[in-house]
Amino acid sequence: MLSPEISKLGSDASCSANAVGRTFWRFAVPSIIAMLVSGMYQVIDGVFVGYFVGESGLAGINLALPMLSVVIGFGLLVGMGGGSVLSNFRGKNNETAVNETLGTSMYLMLFGGLILGIVLSVLGGTMLHLQGGDNPPGEEYLALMSYGCVITIGATALPILIRNDNKPTLATLFIVFGALINIALDYTLIGLYGLGLEGAAMATLIAQVITCILCVGYFLRASRNIFVRLSAFNGRIALRVMQLGASGLVMFIYFGFTLSIHNTQLASYGGLTHVAAFSIVGYIASLYYFFAEGLAGGTQPPVSFYNGAKQYHKTLQTLTLATSVIIISGIAMVVVLNLFPTVFVGLFTHEQGLMAVAAKGLRLHLFTLYLDGLFFLVAIYFIAVEKAGAAMFVSLGNMLIQLPFLWFLPRQLGVEGVWLAVPLSNVVFACAVIPIFLHSIYKVKLSSDLQTV
Repeated sequence: MLSPEISKLGSDASCSANAVGRTFWRFAVPSIIAMLVSGMYQVIDGVFVGYFVGESGLAGINLALPMLSVVIGFGLLVGMGGGSVLSNFRGKNNETAVNETLGTSMYLMLFGGLILGIVLSVLGGTMLHLQGGDNPPGEEYLALMSYGCVITIGATALPILIRNDNKPTLATLFIVFGALINIALDYTLIGLYGLGLEGAAMATLIAQVITCILCVGYFLRASRNIFVRLSAFNGRIALRVMQLGASGLVMFIYFGFTLSIHNTQLASYGGLTHVAAFSIVGYIASLYYFFAEGLAGGTQPPVSFYNGAKQYHKTLQTLTLATSVIIISGIAMVVVLNLFPTVFVGLFTHEQGLMAVAAKGLRLHLFTLYLDGLFFLVAIYFIAVEKAGAAMFVSLGNMLIQLPFLWFLPRQLGVEGVWLAVPLSNVVFACAVIPIFLHSIYKVKLSSDLQTV
């Protein structure tokens, strides 16, 4: 049986921009809050590490993140892919397939987490060494996090599935509660007990366990028939979930891969201080990235529903609103960062040399921040309308186009070339993505116009 709010979404006859806007914000705001809170507790991790561990701790986390990003990306694969399939089946009033999708997604989390945990335990240390030599704090952090891959995947995917079960506010509350626990544990384990990056890892995993317990409790209480059962696994649905969610995984593999190349190049051309500075810049940029991901993620449930219900006029209105917000907010963030770079950098360190490098890095590395937000939105839009190939092109292309820039620019400009590689490649890639996106919008408009004739 469809939930009342989903039924209301489908039966609302109003086509006005206000009606569509209210629906958009009802999903987007909880998603944005959830992602910002997730980003905020990672930023606060960085603040504690920066002040209590110092430059080596910031560099250590940055060296471990490329491997951990694959784990987070797999959580997004299950969450976004499963959520898109779930919402589309809801739009078609197919509740049996909804139940199978939820059960199958649970299995994917479990098996994926076990496999990635084993791989990280075996290869994680080697991958860390390849980026920047010895970093004991980073090795300790990565070792602990590798034991909790199932937990990290669950804490990433389960709230997205709850949001797509038309409970966006509840999903946000679960994430916020876990984030508050993480912050309290950061203060206790890093600040009071001086456990360094081991304390940061323990705080993160404990908070993620709590988030998972809350989410699983929701499914047990609200929908006992959809909890993990052998009969609930559907290979065809699993394949569809992985196809639609693959771009989310690729986006994080791209993030991890390019981060590892950045770490290697920064260590080679600039040294440990530049690696630590890049960590600070990443924390600051994540505030916008998580906002953009949250907004794009909040766009996915209504767009998936409208697409399944063939309400193309609402798809178009939702997409126009989301694009405007993504671009305007990104430009505003760039302006603020260029006006007050030391204010943001000073949140993480008072070491003058590190502050100077990070402040310069903000200006060089983030001047096309709004294009990153647009790429997030375009990829998730294509997931929502079940165009897995187009979503993969945006995600994979964004990764591949950066490689020649990361190879060529440092040879010509030194360490400044490393900082400039991403923004310049964004400009080039936008020349391909924007026409594809506009063409897709044009096709939606044609479908909408045909419905009104």
